[in-house]
Parts: sequence; structure tokens; C-alpha cells
Amino acid sequence: MWKIWLLFDPRRALIGILAFAFFMVMVNHFVQLSTPRYGSWLNEPYPAAASQAAPAATP
Repeated sequence: MWKIWLLFDPRRALIGILAFAFFMVMVNHFVQLSTPRYGSWLNEPYPAAASQAAPAATP
């Protein structure tokens, strides 16, 4: 395994691996959000403000 690092610069190789992994993670997330199962909450309307306005408790 150590002979591989004689062919490649470790800093450039690790930066390339991390950049590729980040790209794949972002692609995976966007694909997941484009499906109806996981992305449907993006199209839902914002909840009504009346549900947040609870009556104040009287002491």
C-alpha cells in the first residue's frame, strides 16, 4: 500500500478524494430530494400562522 503513495502526492490525492466524495454526497442528496417520497415537503405550503398563535395563559 505504501508504494501507491510513491506514485501520487498524498496532499493532492487526498484533496481529490475528498472533493469527489463531497460531489457524490451532494448528487445523492439532490437525487433524494427530487423523489416524491423524500422531496414532497418542498412543495407543501407554509403552515398557517394561526397554529403558532396560541392564547396566552392567564395567571
